[in-house]
Amino acid sequence: MALEQAWYRKASWLIMLRPLSAVFTALADRRRRQYLNGSKPVWRASVPVIVVGNISVGGTGKSPLVIWLVNWLRQQGYKPGVVSRGYGAKPPAFPFIVTPATLPSEGGDEPVMIARRTSVPLVIDPDRPAAVRHLQQSFDCDIIISDDGMQHYALGRDIEIAVIDGQRGVANGRCLPEGPLREPVERLASVDLIVVNGKAAQPSGYSYSEMHLQPGRVHSVDVNNGVLPDFLHNFAETHPSVHGVAAIGNPERFFSVLEGHGLTVERHAFSDHHAYQMEDFSFVGGESIIMTEKDAVKCAHLPLKNAWYLPVDAQLDDGFAEQLTERLQALKYDK
Repeated sequence: MALEQAWYRKASWLIMLRPLSAVFTALADRRRRQYLNGSKPVWRASVPVIVVGNISVGGTGKSPLVIWLVNWLRQQGYKPGVVSRGYGAKPPAFPFIVTPATLPSEGGDEPVMIARRTSVPLVIDPDRPAAVRHLQQSFDCDIIISDDGMQHYALGRDIEIAVIDGQRGVANGRCLPEGPLREPVERLASVDLIVVNGKAAQPSGYSYSEMHLQPGRVHSVDVNNGVLPDFLHNFAETHPSVHGVAAIGNPERFFSVLEGHGLTVERHAFSDHHAYQMEDFSFVGGESIIMTEKDAVKCAHLPLKNAWYLPVDAQLDDGFAEQLTERLQALKYDK
C-alpha cells in the first residue's frame, strides 16, 4: 500500500528503483515481441475475442465495462461468453465454470459478480486459451470477452480495449517497481480502444472514450432483506452517516460517490480482492455499512446487520459503441 501511494504521489525517492524498472520494461517488451514475431505460439479461437485490460496493476473499472459489453453484444444479436483468470479463486480444478450460484472462494469475486449480474457463460483459468476452449466446448458462444487479459499474449485477440482510471491516470508513467505500469505507456498506441473511467485528471496523449459509473438502487447484503427503491432519497435521508467499505483498486472513488450523494462516510479501505472475515467489521456500532457490489459477493455469508451494497452501471458515450461496431464489422468470421 505504501508503494502504491508513492506511485500516485510521484514520490521522488522512487527514482532509486529505476534500474529495476528498466529491466522490467525490457523484459516486458521482449516478451510481447516474442509473441508478435512468432517465437512463441499464439492460439486463436474460432470466434472473435475482445480483450479488456489495462497497463497498470490494480483495478481501473474493467468489470463494469465487461458487464456493459455483455449486455450491449446481446443487444446486437451476439451470444457472448467471458473468460477470466479468477484472481484468488480456488476451484476444484481448472478450467472452471462460474455460475451465479458459485461461491466467490471457488470462482473469484469479480467473475461471480459478473455471472450474477448477467448470467453469461463464464470460465476461469489462468491459462486463457484453455479457458476459451472449455467455454466453446461447453456453451454456444459466438464472441468471447477476456477479462483482464491484456498481457496474456498466448491468447490471440481481435480487439483490445484498455481501461484507465481517470482519477489516477498512469501515475508517474513508469513500469514496475518504480511505477504501477505492467507495460510502457506507449503500449496504449497499439490498442483498438481506450476507455477512461471518469474524468481524466491528466491528458493521456491518446484519443479515448469516457466511462461513467451510474449508481443503482441500494441492495441489502442479506438477499432476504430486499432492495431500497431509490438511493438518493431513501438511503441518504435515513442513513446520513455510514461506514463505507471497499476492497477495490481505487476505494476513494467509491467513497467520493457516497459523499456526493450527501452521506457522511467513515472510510474503511482494504486491499483489492480482500477476503472478508467478521473481525474486519469490529468498527461497527449503530451506523449502517455500505460497500461495493464486489465486496457484497464476499460478505453474503457473514452475519452482518444493517449492511448494504451499491451496484453501479457503466455508461459510455455513443462514439464508443460506434467505434466498436466498426471494428466488429471489419472482422472476418463466419456467423
